[in-house]
This record gives sequence, structure tokens and C-alpha cells, in this order.
Amino acid sequence: MQKLSGGTVYDLSVHLVLVTKYRRKVINLAMLKRLQVIFAETCQKWDCELKEFNGEDNHCHLLIAINPKAQISALANNLKTVSSRRIRKEFPARCAQFYQKPVFWKIGYFVSSTGGANLETVKQYIQQQDTPA
Repeated sequence: MQKLSGGTVYDLSVHLVLVTKYRRKVINLAMLKRLQVIFAETCQKWDCELKEFNGEDNHCHLLIAINPKAQISALANNLKTVSSRRIRKEFPARCAQFYQKPVFWKIGYFVSSTGGANLETVKQYIQQQDTPA
């Protein structure tokens, strides 16, 4: 539970899935670890918290405790923009193997409220992703 000014208390979380452009299998273990740090830092700037993270070679799952003042679409797009720019800068050779243009993520994303599912179930699902070697 978190508190806002005025005595407002909230407990909101979303499950966000980001997919690589053309579902290319570009993400390796080093990139996945770096993405986790980038996403955690970006969430913190939005007064949100990355609660769980994992992914496979062509997509990432994020469980985010979200501040009700944050617009989900703006947060998702900022996470994609920041991570794409930094990953392409930090892993230029790897990205160039898969993309000729400066892209990384597919347009759009999947997001769902975790209110309908037990958070532990969502966490376990994310933890069981087939992490790249």
C-alpha cells in the first residue's frame, strides 16, 4: 500500500509486455539484465516501482506497482523510448545484427491490470520465462 497526499491510499499494479520489432530474437542475457536496470530506473522517475521483471529473447514482462497519477500509456511509451535508445547505444553490434534502422520495440504493447489475478501467480509466471542463455 502506498499513500498520496490527502490521505489517499492505493495499491495498483499492471502487467506490461513489450515485444521486439518483428519479434526478432535480439535479447541476450546481458541485454535482459541491462533492461531490468533501465526499467527500474525509469519506473522510479515516474514514482512507480518495478516489482518483477523477466523476459525471453523477443519480449519482456514487467510487473509495475503504479502511481495513480501516472498515465499508463505515457509510462509504457517512456519505458520503450528510454530502453530502446539506451540498448541501441550500449549494444550497437548486437542490434545491428537484427535491425538496419534505429528500432528495438514493436509498436504498441500489452498491458493488463493484475487485480483479477493473484500477484504471486503473475510473479511466478514472469519468473518462469525462458531466460536467454
